[in-house]
Amino acid sequence: MSVEVVNGVLAKYDFNRSSLIGMLQDIQRELKWLPEEVLRMVSWRLDVPLTQLYAIGSFYRAFSLKPRGRHLLNVCLGTACHVRGSVAIEQALEKELKILPGDTTRDDRFTMEVVRCVGCCGLAPVIVIDENFHGKLAPADAVKALESYK
Repeated sequence: MSVEVVNGVLAKYDFNRSSLIGMLQDIQRELKWLPEEVLRMVSWRLDVPLTQLYAIGSFYRAFSLKPRGRHLLNVCLGTACHVRGSVAIEQALEKELKILPGDTTRDDRFTMEVVRCVGCCGLAPVIVIDENFHGKLAPADAVKALESYK
């Protein structure tokens, strides 16, 4: 499957190395992470040093070099969210999912990460699951929000 994903994405960008970040974003969107074998394929197909791909993959927080769950859960700990109780939300989610930030649940359902701001302070405190924002939450509300993500 990885070969088809890589070939499709590279063709979409006409194998143009100037679109490398967009290519990696599309690959990650499909695979949920950037496996070494995929980075090696991209390196070979585009004649880009593997070290450059690892530099990009490790520099930008949007990329992951380790497997992620089916759903990415971001807990905002920015100032507005922090003041309005996001630490308690993070703790409730850790307890419910039995993971710490940066970890993935045993069933590969969720990967939880903490972020410094998601840009919607008026809804604080906020969690983002995949691309869905859940705001003005109490800890119990955050745990309940997980139910609709199977």
